[in-house]
Amino acid sequence: MQTSYKTLIVDDERLARNELKRLLKAHPECEVVAEAASAKEALKVLAQQSIDLVFLDIQMPEVSGIELAQDIPACTRFVFCTAFNSYALDAFSLNAIDYLLKPVAPERLAKTIARLPAVGSTEHAPDPATQLPAAHYLPEHHGILLKFGDINRIVRLHEIYRFESVGNHAAVYSSHGKSFLHSSLARIEQKLDPSFYFKASRADIIRLDAIEHIEAGISAGSMLAVLHDGQQIDVSRRQAQQLRLLFSSL
Repeated sequence: MQTSYKTLIVDDERLARNELKRLLKAHPECEVVAEAASAKEALKVLAQQSIDLVFLDIQMPEVSGIELAQDIPACTRFVFCTAFNSYALDAFSLNAIDYLLKPVAPERLAKTIARLPAVGSTEHAPDPATQLPAAHYLPEHHGILLKFGDINRIVRLHEIYRFESVGNHAAVYSSHGKSFLHSSLARIEQKLDPSFYFKASRADIIRLDAIEHIEAGISAGSMLAVLHDGQQIDVSRRQAQQLRLLFSSL
């Protein structure tokens, strides 16, 4: 039976790798078996041996941690670590266990380790190849890195009930509050399962189960979708017809 998570630390700074190794000594369930100073070195390690858990820096030369995450085997869990608490990233590339801000606090690391299934558990990391529907929509448990004030938080897709176009960004509304993504609404829409999300207009995508009730809109044929938090979302005349058909078929 497996007695520990074989762990790889990826960071271009040696001192940062050493500090994380020191902190992980308090967690014998995480056995550091390798380290890498670049994404290239990390991929070589991953090809040569079985790794259960990866701690990876985001800001690295040539290939970032975000890009490296794309090539980590689906059965391997990973945690992002970074010294930067404010930056733009393609949030839809993220399906991490957690996100740690440097310098890593021991108590914060302990919470991350607690998210892992018990060593020897038969539970496996989700395989995106088996989780995504044929249209390649993101699964409901998919994590998105969002910033709320000074706090960076991984928010699962099922917690998000509205995406609003704001310039070249999108405002994201969830149970944790309002945050922003550097992404267009059109790009976001491509990744959302229409079974759960509805494009109300060119400016808004809303979660269907967040709609409390529907009212007539100001203009002829338009509608207002009133969400569970009281927000009133304009539904264009064209989309209003689709929304009526959708709810009449439920």
